[in-house]
Amino acid sequence: MAHHTLWYSLFITSIQVTKLHVIGTAGHVDHGKSTLVQALTGIDPDRLSEEKERGITIDLGFAWLSLEDGREVSIVDVPGHEKFVNNMLAGVGSIDLALLVVAADESVMPQTKEHLAILDLLKIQRGIVALTKCDIVDQDWIELVNTDVTGILENTSLEGSPIISVSAKTGEGLSELKSEMNNLLNETETREDLGRPRLPIDRSFTMPGFGTVVTGTLIDGCLNIGQEMELIPSQNMTRIRGLQTHRQKLDHVTPGSRVAANITGISPNEITRGDVLSSKGWLKPTSALDVNLKVISESPNPIRHNMFVTVHTGSGETISKVRLLEKEVANAGESTFAQLKLENRIAALRGDHFIIRSNGTTLGGGKIIDSYAKRHRRRHSPTIKRLADIENGSEKQILLKTLEFDGYLEFEDLIRKANVESKIAQNAIQNMLSEKELLSLDQGAIKSETYIFTINSWNGITEKTITFLDHYHQLYPLRQGPPKEELRSRLNIDMQIFNQVVERLQQDGTIKETGPIVQKPNHTPRFSCKENIEANNYIALLKTNPYSPPTDHPIDQEVLNLLISEGKVVKVNESVVFAKSVYDNMLASILSVLDERGEVTVGDIRDLFGSSRKYSLALLEYLDQKHITRRVGDTHILRESI
Repeated sequence: MAHHTLWYSLFITSIQVTKLHVIGTAGHVDHGKSTLVQALTGIDPDRLSEEKERGITIDLGFAWLSLEDGREVSIVDVPGHEKFVNNMLAGVGSIDLALLVVAADESVMPQTKEHLAILDLLKIQRGIVALTKCDIVDQDWIELVNTDVTGILENTSLEGSPIISVSAKTGEGLSELKSEMNNLLNETETREDLGRPRLPIDRSFTMPGFGTVVTGTLIDGCLNIGQEMELIPSQNMTRIRGLQTHRQKLDHVTPGSRVAANITGISPNEITRGDVLSSKGWLKPTSALDVNLKVISESPNPIRHNMFVTVHTGSGETISKVRLLEKEVANAGESTFAQLKLENRIAALRGDHFIIRSNGTTLGGGKIIDSYAKRHRRRHSPTIKRLADIENGSEKQILLKTLEFDGYLEFEDLIRKANVESKIAQNAIQNMLSEKELLSLDQGAIKSETYIFTINSWNGITEKTITFLDHYHQLYPLRQGPPKEELRSRLNIDMQIFNQVVERLQQDGTIKETGPIVQKPNHTPRFSCKENIEANNYIALLKTNPYSPPTDHPIDQEVLNLLISEGKVVKVNESVVFAKSVYDNMLASILSVLDERGEVTVGDIRDLFGSSRKYSLALLEYLDQKHITRRVGDTHILRESI
């Protein structure tokens, strides 16, 4: 019930907390991580009864302390036992400073090395090594352990980190440790508010009277009371009722904070560790990641193409198939581009780090390059180059290379895929539009729904359109052009953007739009000499018996269609066709009868023109279809009179 007590205190005090940082422990089992945290903070991070009974940390624990400059920092305490490395990984993904704990009486052990390898793969740049239990060994031994630790730190992200001897029992070195934490965190940049909060959830529970509470380390944006949020990957909607950091009630929390959020409408059994709370409608789940994968030098096994592993990113994990894009096998110490095909959808973005494990062993990890990856050809040089450019490029290059793969994207989708801050992306895209490196379908300012095209993509659409219309006009010279839907299908463009594409193609002079038809601007259907004779003969034949024209005279369908589109004949059903002048005369007579009587029947038409029921019925049904008349029982009346 300890966590319930902490949550209840949320409603006691209200402050604003800024510039928060998170410290994460790491190290071998029974090297004194939790004991050290309790000595530093006065808080026992082991909250489970099983942890207290067994004397080892099983799951994540949380505490906080105030440093000498008054700043409060959060501490995430992780399990050291090899069986619980998956729990350790759920807690270290968002830390600012690593506290690597090594017991002075045992020195470097297997999980010391594994945890260090994980910190290195996650690119944790700042750390402190705490040599615990220094009160039970002599100084000569401490110096030997110090040498061992210095050795394993070499060529890692924590190389050169300070090593401080401490004793949780006597208090020796704790002040120095806190002072060093303060110094390193002063050098640590405050997490930037990118305006798109992500809270990877590492714990969820129900607080009686308040409902569901989730906890995690907030990244990429701020949270506010009343804010609408979305749970990814389930995409269930929720709202924030309350916020807490370090027992304090807050209306607003900033990036880098350890947060407890009281949310509505979702029960804890609908939440899984690794789910992410994010802004409504912004973050989309994914099932494939393009990555730069590094195999750690201590890996007992190589990573093979199509091998199944467990992928850890954020606070979650899922089974994945590894598709190596450059080779069949990645050996210890090697790096390669790969694609992770995930068994379950997750929330992840470009730039996030990941770890892969198999059979209880850490094999490697690295950085996500494309979080919404599509299947690639293996050993495909352009794909490898594109991934390298995205990994190492400027924001402009990242946006351009991200866009090149799809050809065009909505601005909101583009910045999500590229994971570039909105204002930076907007400025970069505006510059590229000015330099004619990109094309936008909107005039003026870039909005979230604005579609952005690469020039190559737009040129491809233009060329496909011209090629299609050239072929169509050659195949059907007597037609105005194809239906717009047929062009859309050939271009494989979504309906929501197609009308904008057609409008732009028309502005560019590539096409001419006539109702539901598109055509090349210079295309005019024309009869050949032979077809012209056939057309004239057909019209003359229709006029020989104008109100009961022949229905079985063979005429080329393309010739007939052009006569219809040119308004020279009127086809009232599949078999009955009238010359246009005859149809106009019949329509005028029918309107005159309607004006006089208010209604007309099939029999009236038959008597009026001396034609059979077949022709009379066909004509009236056609007028109904054209909304000139409307059937009421056995009669037809002017539609406008209803």
